[in-house]
Parts: sequence; structure tokens; C-alpha cells
Amino acid sequence: MVSKNQTRLLASLQQKKYRYKYGLFIAEGLKVVKELLNSSFEPEALYTTESGILSNPKVEEVLITKAKIKQISALKTPSNVLAVFKIPAFRNPETKGLIVALDGVRDPGNLGTIIRLCDWYGVSQLLCSPDTVDVYNPKVVQATMGSLARVNVHYGVLEDFFQKIDLPVYGAVMKGKDVYSCNLPEEGVLVMGNEANGISNGLMGYLTHKITIPRYGKLQQAESLNVATATGVLLSEFRRGLIQK
Repeated sequence: MVSKNQTRLLASLQQKKYRYKYGLFIAEGLKVVKELLNSSFEPEALYTTESGILSNPKVEEVLITKAKIKQISALKTPSNVLAVFKIPAFRNPETKGLIVALDGVRDPGNLGTIIRLCDWYGVSQLLCSPDTVDVYNPKVVQATMGSLARVNVHYGVLEDFFQKIDLPVYGAVMKGKDVYSCNLPEEGVLVMGNEANGISNGLMGYLTHKITIPRYGKLQQAESLNVATATGVLLSEFRRGLIQK
């Protein structure tokens, strides 16, 4: 049975300030919850509308009504599985390998998809500027489809990070070198900018290479690519280079 106080607490985790006040975040859906339970994330509670649908020795299952789970859920159509996890302690990002950095990406769906892309292409480090949407936003967690379990997401001032590394920094811009003609390295940082404004002026000076995805449309009228779509194309090109070597 879930008390009114527990319901209020769980509902409050839809807001960033309460997530960090209590150090907790919500994950919904059988696949997402199962993947996080099998990772290093520490579960606080597990709620289900069906007994035995997801048993795990890490946490006790609590039965909950569909009406109650609807009060807690951030989804229009709530799942029958909802779990609460502890937000892990901050860790310094690694400065090796292929890294993706996001500058002011605001859409939860874009961030979640980019985390999935990082997982797919073997990128374990994702850096986010402070104004990027919170990774523990329920919509972001849902959009990752469990890939959050395998990608380390860090928040901080990107300029500070770039001052400490000895890696090439590639920025996705509209007027850059055609990515299909670039010899991309195994290690480096790929910077993706805000959905509307691109990479901020303050970061431009840290880019060692400016790259772009050329348009092939007959009318050349498409203004830009979705940031998650562009990230997928560029990561594919970085990894294709490994096959050719």
C-alpha cells in the first residue's frame, strides 16, 4: 500500500528541484526498469500493478493500483512498472576515447535518443552543459530505453573540461567541412549544440575542427537536422573510420 505522503513524494520527482533535494529519480516501463536494476544504479523502491511481473533481489516489489500509478507517472499512458532509483554521486569524466558533449540541448526526447546513440556506437562518456535538460527528467529516462545504464552522463562547464584535455574537438556547425571528406580520429570530442541556436559563441573558440552534414535535397530548403539525428549521422562516420583503418 502506498501512503498519501509517499504518493506526494513520488509525484514531486517530476520536478528537478525535488529530484536533487531527495536524491531520487523515477524510471518507468518494464524494459527501462529491468535494465537499470541490472546496472550499478541503486534502487529505492519498485512498484507494479501485477505481482511477479519483475522480481529482483535488490528491491522488494510493492503492489500498486493503476489509479495510483497514474498519479505518479509522467506518461500519458502509464506503464505497469515504476521504480525509484538513487541519483549516483558525481564522478569526474574520463578524458580518453570518443566523447560527446552537448551544449544547451533542451528537449528530453533528444537527450534520451542521444544517450541511446552513444550506447549503440560505444560512446561511454556524455558531457552536458549546465543548461542541458536534466538526464533524470522522467521523459529523458524513458527515451533512453535503458541505455542510461551504460552511458556515463556528466554535467559541468564545458569550457573547463576543454581546457584540461588534449583531444581534438569537433563541432557540428552549418558551415563546416563536409564530414564525408574528413579523416576522423578514434579519440576526440564531438560537440552538438542547442536545437535552435547551435553551439554557443563561448565554445566556438575551443573547436579544433568544424564539420557539417551536407544537404542533398533538390531544393536545398531544409533548414537543419534534428540534433539527435545529426548526432547519429556523425557518430556513424566516426565509427566507420575505424572499420576502414
